[in-house]
Amino acid sequence: MTTRGRAGLAAGVLLVVVLTLGACAAGPNVDVSPEGLGFWWGLWHGLILPVTFIISLFTDTVTIYEVGNNGNWYNFGFVLGIALFSGPAMAGSRRR
Repeated sequence: MTTRGRAGLAAGVLLVVVLTLGACAAGPNVDVSPEGLGFWWGLWHGLILPVTFIISLFTDTVTIYEVGNNGNWYNFGFVLGIALFSGPAMAGSRRR
């Protein structure tokens, strides 16, 4: 496969991933739980942060961080989710 073919394939895969994650962007929470959102929701919101951030630039109904969270565990999950997303992205950007 040529370099141009690989770049086109990579762009297509990236487009599919962005559109898939965009469909899962965090929005207003109409069913706020009394105990707040915990680690797993924080992890999810951290993973979808890049897509959510772009969407939040164009609308006021989407936020990148859940205000109704339960504190430290949500924060830990959020930061871990960002690290899990950005680590492979940064590693893939290095030249070999």
